[in-house]
Amino acid sequence: MLTVNPVDVVLWTFRRNEKDVIKLYDSLSSIMQLATGGTMLNFGYWEGDVHSPVEAQSKLCSLVGNLADLSSSNTIIDVGSGYGTPALQWSEEFKPRNIICLNINSKQLVKGFKRRNQQTHISYINSTSLSLPFADRTVERIIALESAQHFKPFDRFIAESYRILQPNGLLIISMPVTVLLANAMKRHFKLGILNLTWSSERYESEYVKSTIEHHKFRILDVSMIGAQVYAPLALYYIQNRKSLREKIVTRYPPIIEKILYNSLVKMMNVSKEGLIEYIVIKARKS
Repeated sequence: MLTVNPVDVVLWTFRRNEKDVIKLYDSLSSIMQLATGGTMLNFGYWEGDVHSPVEAQSKLCSLVGNLADLSSSNTIIDVGSGYGTPALQWSEEFKPRNIICLNINSKQLVKGFKRRNQQTHISYINSTSLSLPFADRTVERIIALESAQHFKPFDRFIAESYRILQPNGLLIISMPVTVLLANAMKRHFKLGILNLTWSSERYESEYVKSTIEHHKFRILDVSMIGAQVYAPLALYYIQNRKSLREKIVTRYPPIIEKILYNSLVKMMNVSKEGLIEYIVIKARKS
């Protein structure tokens, strides 16, 4: 039975620095794996003929890969790469020459390295997103697939991305965001339990776009796909809660599953109210 340190919970909920993010994923990423049966760490894109979290997660990877035009690129950096499962899919689907999985969490990188296909050209670097270990103008594509919500400060990651991208290089970001409200206290009240369980930065969609443009990127495409992310995921969990709960409580206390369930329901409701969104954005270095 896995235990969660209450002090760590407080820190990753309110302080949210890089060490806290590492502890967050070390403690709770197994929940997503138990619930989905896979090793991807994203909410998924529940569009069209999708019946399971793994299918939805794979579809989000394909969406991002197509947007990034990976089949015509040589050097791709996947920042916040998790266990490297998206990189494996991109390698098979688009066959780029080289993918570099960059992650601050060394444990995830090790697991990804052990799972890699020897025929794929994937390498692994343990580094922060705020100081990318690459020379200026050497990279063709940068992807942050549901990871940039943890990058703090966000503008430093964007500046670093601009620095290392080649001229006309592409930056692709997909991430949960909040929606700009005149009354911030109203949003805080409406988010309810998510104020405690949404353990990342609550960047507003307009802030994300304006920060990218401020650093001289030209935004080529913006999609808001929250309707195909939050509610379908929550409904899947609600409809399959009994079997999913049985899996989760084999490794976590029942209270953890209850909090997860309540958070998903709240996430679905505030998405329908238009308080949160999911942005997929493509920008070119000008």
